[in-house]
Amino acid sequence: MASSPFTLRWGVIATGWISQQFVKDALLDPATRDVHDVRHVVAAVGSRNVESAKKFIEVYAKDDSSIKAYGTYEEVCADPDVDAVYIGTPHTFHYENARSALLNGKHVLCEKATTSNAAELRDLLKLAKEKNLFFMEALWTRFQPLTLEIKRIAEDGSLGLPVVLHADLSSDFDIENIPKTHRILDPRLGGGALLDLGPYPVAWAVIALYEHPKNNKARPTSVTGSIVKTPLTGVDSSTSITLTFSETLQAQAILSCNILVPSPTPAVTIRYQGGNILIHPPIFKPPSFTVQYFDKPGSGNIVREVTQKSNIPGGGWHYQIDEAVRCIRDGRIESEIWSHDKSLLLMDIFDAVRKQGGYELPEGVEKVR
Repeated sequence: MASSPFTLRWGVIATGWISQQFVKDALLDPATRDVHDVRHVVAAVGSRNVESAKKFIEVYAKDDSSIKAYGTYEEVCADPDVDAVYIGTPHTFHYENARSALLNGKHVLCEKATTSNAAELRDLLKLAKEKNLFFMEALWTRFQPLTLEIKRIAEDGSLGLPVVLHADLSSDFDIENIPKTHRILDPRLGGGALLDLGPYPVAWAVIALYEHPKNNKARPTSVTGSIVKTPLTGVDSSTSITLTFSETLQAQAILSCNILVPSPTPAVTIRYQGGNILIHPPIFKPPSFTVQYFDKPGSGNIVREVTQKSNIPGGGWHYQIDEAVRCIRDGRIESEIWSHDKSLLLMDIFDAVRKQGGYELPEGVEKVR
């Protein structure tokens, strides 16, 4: 007789778009993705007012009367019926929200960018370790089946070693016609392209270069960043990053993000000695990718192309949720797939780029420095 699936009770902090996607996918029947060992329950939702939480439950959680609605985030963290907290607040609130959850003995799945800076993240990871609690950045792209297939091809040796990666995530936010308090423009919310869009181009560099078996988890030997700020609020409107991996791979990642124009197609190009992998936008949930094979290494003469398309149920957020629950079930405090070192690498890169570009967050935003 098959054992019952392990069930985890989630508390959800914030009721914006990203929390809506999380809850819809968490409540999707796991059998639709052939998952039978874990299941997810939403036990509580917290907003800045209780009516907003109630409306969220009505619209996005099937109007389930068993889900508690709270008018503060702290009440979610303190609820004894909550096992883990999902944090969907703006970047600059992640530290205090995650810390509250951990201090209340809750596991944490926190949206990216995980914190305002690397020092805040290190402090949270130290606390999670002390309390033996699971903590993971919600880098959902890394867990999607299409990403896993790209990794398999990239590492099976058929293309040789990676040489250079180009990745971009951009979008026209119409910044001249939105309030300066919008998350993308407000520096107190960590506004700008880097912390909002930057995690995805950098994540593809992590996936294709940092995670490559030949790299042996060596960090980039150099990080070079350049920022263009919008005069509207001083946040970065366009940012470029070059990561050099010269210790092992002899490869580079050339990354960009901005809030003024859409992404190109392809939005990620990974160039190998024996061919290319082209990933089509949006890079946070690619609809497809194409592998180009050369007739011989370095020739550039494409003799074969293979395209694979994504076909997944729901929005694709549930794969990371499944991983978090399995880790918690197994008593682990981090995921091997998107481990703490990768989240720290992202935050260290962002800190370096902001420093090089002269983008400082307002006084009091960074709680640990």
